[in-house]
Amino acid sequence: MEFGVSIFATDYSMPVTELAPAVEQRGFDVLLFPEHTHIPTSRRSPWPGGPNLPQHYWHTLDPFATSTAAALVTSRLRVGTGICLLVQRDPIITAKEVATVDLLSNGRFLFGIGGGWNLEEMEDHGTNPAQRFKVLRERVLAMKRIWTEEEPEFHGQFVRFEPLWQWPKPVQKPHPPILVGGNGPHVLERVAEYGDVWMPNHGRGPVEARMAELQERAAARGRGPIPVWVFSCPPDPEVVERYQAAGVARCVFGLPSAGADEVLATLDRLDGLAQRFR
Repeated sequence: MEFGVSIFATDYSMPVTELAPAVEQRGFDVLLFPEHTHIPTSRRSPWPGGPNLPQHYWHTLDPFATSTAAALVTSRLRVGTGICLLVQRDPIITAKEVATVDLLSNGRFLFGIGGGWNLEEMEDHGTNPAQRFKVLRERVLAMKRIWTEEEPEFHGQFVRFEPLWQWPKPVQKPHPPILVGGNGPHVLERVAEYGDVWMPNHGRGPVEARMAELQERAAARGRGPIPVWVFSCPPDPEVVERYQAAGVARCVFGLPSAGADEVLATLDRLDGLAQRFR
């Protein structure tokens, strides 16, 4: 089993240019950054994590700029979005950003995506929440064409463009791994159709019980086994052992949005736990 970490990088937390080398030095191979462009003050959408939304949700940095900063001060660490709210983004611009960061990182970028939970946030970007997973699908498929074709075009319900030129193409072929987040009833079909990894959240639905179904869906599409990474895995050795026994490929632990002393102390504790299972 392998291990990674994620953090809401903010304007008040440990600088990512100091954090990323520390993560790499301790043997973690993945560092992911969540995304929220903003949080509407209405707070109509309930946060899945509890009654009180932490302030780092509206202080978080842009994940592509942050991933670039982390990549430039490391040599092996894989960096990326965990997750990018693609339903709130233009797919042509985002395809350019993904390919650019993949180039600047020398092929170390991971593209985590999801539909999101804050309905009013996506409404501010012009996306109908009821259609977000259809929007997500088309944007992913359109971006794949941009990454892999010299003169891509796309004609869908939500994404439409005539033949275009866009470079750079990603260093990783055919494109950076697409980590599909989520625990909803239809997430496995999304993973099987256009994802490279299923990255469910711990504690928001069954994981082990659905892994066999995921592989069945992949096989039905003529695909090989699809890895499972558990996001927000608790630092509990019994939980990690259970996931390891089930065949989970990677556990991603969360780091606090705090200063260096607290973050590094947490990182050391997580490294001690990970050493037991590496």
